[in-house]
Amino acid sequence: MKHIEIDEELYQHLASKTQYIGESASSIIRRLLSLPADLSEQKAQTPKNIESVLVQNSTDKSTPLTQNKQVANVSCTAESVFNYINKEELATQRGVVGRFLLILSALHRVHGEQFSAVIEIRGRDRLYFARSESELAESGSSTKPRQIPESSYWVMTNSNTTRKKMMITEVAKALGYQSVEIEKIRDLL
Repeated sequence: MKHIEIDEELYQHLASKTQYIGESASSIIRRLLSLPADLSEQKAQTPKNIESVLVQNSTDKSTPLTQNKQVANVSCTAESVFNYINKEELATQRGVVGRFLLILSALHRVHGEQFSAVIEIRGRDRLYFARSESELAESGSSTKPRQIPESSYWVMTNSNTTRKKMMITEVAKALGYQSVEIEKIRDLL
């Protein structure tokens, strides 16, 4: 894999053309130039192996396109949510609910089968997560259920930002993240 440096404007343009979380720079450029897809990259696009390659170097205006396992200068293990979250995509979300759903979607993508543990996370009188919209709606008034993108799970969104951060903290704990990583995940909101 070769590495190139690009200016901020080009980087932002490439990031805006991303079609899914973690799409590689090579895939984006191939698509924009109408080149055939790279067969090795097609194999790597299974949900457990998608790597985010648009990594912004926070100290330098030029941005290398790399195949590193890190996003936003956060170094983590191979199966980490940080491999699937693109900070630019988070920034384009409208409001806290959009970021909340994007983070939960990335956590689901990384931890597919383990993600069922979220069903146990609940408030005193309310469900926070469920397998259906009606299940959440029945658990309290004005829950505003929303489906977590690319999953079969639903989440209550009618809560303040502090509660949403607490929910993300609990999800990250249930999925086995360490305290430092949990803080970084929560701070993405």
